Amino acid sequence: MLKRLGLIWFIAMIALGFSMNGVAKASGDNSTVIDEKYGKPIVVTGAALSASQKAEVEKELGVDDANNVEEITVTGDDLVHYIPDGNRNSNMYSSAKITRTDSGGVQVNIVTPENITEVTADMYKNALLTAGIKNAEVEVASPLKVTGHSALVGIYKAYDDSSKSGDKLDSDRTEVASQELSVATDLAKKEGLSNDKVTQLLTEIKQEIADQHPATKEDIEKIVDDKLKDLNINLSDSDRQLLYDLFDQMRKLNINFGSVKSELSSLSDKLSDKINKAAGDKDFWQSVKDFFQNIFDAIRGLFQ
Repeated sequence: MLKRLGLIWFIAMIALGFSMNGVAKASGDNSTVIDEKYGKPIVVTGAALSASQKAEVEKELGVDDANNVEEITVTGDDLVHYIPDGNRNSNMYSSAKITRTDSGGVQVNIVTPENITEVTADMYKNALLTAGIKNAEVEVASPLKVTGHSALVGIYKAYDDSSKSGDKLDSDRTEVASQELSVATDLAKKEGLSNDKVTQLLTEIKQEIADQHPATKEDIEKIVDDKLKDLNINLSDSDRQLLYDLFDQMRKLNINFGSVKSELSSLSDKLSDKINKAAGDKDFWQSVKDFFQNIFDAIRGLFQ
């Protein structure tokens, strides 16, 4: 009996030794696994970055070893290629890292939010869905304050210049997606509108396009008008025309928003929650302000 117990103990110790050795090897292996299906993550940096700024951006984007990523530089020439009315002499600072995935949709994270002043993560996501990008993790960074528009150009170039030939995007879709981003940031500056409200508007118009399959420009105009009314958004005739023209271009391109309907729905729900929460917070602080104002008025009344 004692011999049998000793044998069992001996075998257990050997097995434990092998397992601990395996754990040690696994924990000591910090190498990055390259996805053989999609290739290395792509890092696109602005041509205007100095060497130190580029190093700072790459650090923000989690690039520890340049050998583990595919590096691309975006220039003013790329800007006018993807945005025809862009300025070739523009300084390109905002940069991005793109990692292709099998599922999960498009996920965008601005890792330096204090330096991207106009474009939000949700605006990027909306535009990338319009451009035809699916299942990707996108990170955006800049070493100094910029509007963030050039990051979109860099993402487009990443897909077109990628070693994976099947990654190329439709140029008509990227152009209208860039126009969408421009319209979004312009509208967000209008009085009474916010980044989230504008993104909610664009997202829900796309949802209606997916549901209704508009055949004419008049159909598009009705969808836009109905959604503006639903969301209680008042726009000037010129701003309303921007939306008519934008979404009619999408209609002509026959963009299938039905294929990303679940993502649009999730984005719309998320934006609605954020807007409702912001409104609730505003109402709360207004009630606090009113409370103390009433106390102040009452005290002042005692001395009159």
